[in-house]
Amino acid sequence: MLPAANRLTRSQDFGLVVRRGRRAGRPRLVVHVLTSAQPTLDPSKVGFVVSKAVGNSVVRHRVSRKLRHVVRDRLDVLPPGTSLVVRALAPSADADSAELGRDLDAALHKVLR
Repeated sequence: MLPAANRLTRSQDFGLVVRRGRRAGRPRLVVHVLTSAQPTLDPSKVGFVVSKAVGNSVVRHRVSRKLRHVVRDRLDVLPPGTSLVVRALAPSADADSAELGRDLDAALHKVLR
């Protein structure tokens, strides 16, 4: 589970990150990252988008849990004040946590360099 301080919850925040953030795509997911322009001590915030294209409710929730677990282990990689939106694509339904982790690492490396 992600701590409450690290969750994106408002749709306006999701929209801002998706519209203005940098994006990197991988076969199973797309990552949108918006970094703070000024140095800050605010915690990094993460949100997930898992649409019906991924599968039925059971599959979507399974993918969401896997993504939360994978992202939780990588929160310390994100600079303070960063907002991250992870959008799952249809192939993520058949992926295990290790595959999702590799895709997330590659996408974050591309966006944060």
